[in-house]
Amino acid sequence: MKFIDEYRDKALVLQLSEQLQRLSEANWTFMEVCGGHTMAFYKFGLPALLPDNIRLLSGPGCPVCVTDTRYIDQAVAYSRLPDMVITTFGDLLRVPGSTSSLTTEKARGADIRTVYSSLEALEIAKSLPDKRIIFLGIGFETTAPTSAAAVLEAVDQHIANFYLFSAHKIMPPAMAALIEDGIPIHGYVCPGHVSAITGAAIYEPLVRQYGVSCVISGFEPADMLQSLLMLAQQQIEHAPSVEIQYARAVKPEGNRKAQQIMQQVFQPRDDWWRGLGILPGSGLAIAERYRQHDAEAMIAVDVEDTRAVPGCICGEILKGLKTPRDCPLFARACTPASPVGTCMVSNEGACAAYYRYNREN
Repeated sequence: MKFIDEYRDKALVLQLSEQLQRLSEANWTFMEVCGGHTMAFYKFGLPALLPDNIRLLSGPGCPVCVTDTRYIDQAVAYSRLPDMVITTFGDLLRVPGSTSSLTTEKARGADIRTVYSSLEALEIAKSLPDKRIIFLGIGFETTAPTSAAAVLEAVDQHIANFYLFSAHKIMPPAMAALIEDGIPIHGYVCPGHVSAITGAAIYEPLVRQYGVSCVISGFEPADMLQSLLMLAQQQIEHAPSVEIQYARAVKPEGNRKAQQIMQQVFQPRDDWWRGLGILPGSGLAIAERYRQHDAEAMIAVDVEDTRAVPGCICGEILKGLKTPRDCPLFARACTPASPVGTCMVSNEGACAAYYRYNREN
C-alpha cells in the first residue's frame, strides 16, 4: 500500500477486525504509549471493531500530559523576568500550573511566543540580541534531537542569548515502570514517531525482562488493527518479540544521525512523570559542555510551591488504571475550552480524545 486511503479502506479494516475476532478467547490487555495512537484509536472508531477479550489502554504517551506541574511553574516564573522571551510549542500555553499558566502570563504582558521548531526560537534569539530567549523543550525521542540541534547551532553561531529549558524524556523507563507497578500489560503498541528515531532495539529489554510483546505501529486504522493482530499472534505463540508494523517509516536501526546529536548534547537524569513519579534515567539533561545554553543552570529564578489539582485523576489515566469518564471533572469542570488537567489540554491527551470522539459511550 502507498496511499492513505488504502490504509483506511473499509474492506481491509473489517477483514483485520474479523481476524481479531477469530483468535483465541484468552483475555489480553495491550497498551499504546503514543498520543497519536490515542487520538487515532478513537477518531476512527476502532473500539467497536475489537473483540471483547482484547482491551486497549492508553498510557503515558502524551509529552504535555506527563510534564511536571513544577516545570510549568518554572516557565511561568521565567516569563516574569525582565528582558525575557519564552518560546514554546502551542499546546504548552494552556497547561495549568499551580496558580497560573503561560496563557495567563501572556495576557498580563509577558513576551511568550508560539513557535513551530526550536530553530525558529533560535532565529528569534538572533534577531533580539538584547533579550534572553528560552525555548521550552518537551517531548520524547522524537523532538529531543531538534532541541539538541538548536543548541549545537547556538554554539556554532555564537548565539549566547539562547537557552533550552529541557523537559525531554525517553520512553522505555516509563514502559518498564508500568509493568513494575503491576499494570497487567501483555503487549505494547509502540510509538511510531519515537521509533523512527530510536529504532527497534530500545524495546528489547522489555521483552527479555518482562516477556511483554512489542509492535511498532503506524497511525492509520489498518496499521493499528494489524499491530493488535501481531501482538495477539505473539501471545498465542508464546513468543514475545519486537516487530515493526510501521516499516514504511521505521527502520530497525532508527535514525543514527539524530541519535548521535541527542547523545552529544544530552545526558540521562532522573525525571518526574505524572502518575509514575521519579523514574531513574528517564529524563534528558543538557550536558555540562553546553551548560551556557542551559536555562536551569544559567538563569536563577524563584519558583512557587507546586500545588496539586483537586479531583484530577490524570496520573491514574496515564497509567491505564482509569479512563477519562471515571474522572468527576471530565466534561464538566474540565473541557478543552477550560482544561483543569493536562490530559485535556493537548490534542494527544486521552481526555481530549474521549471528549472529542468518545464522550457519550
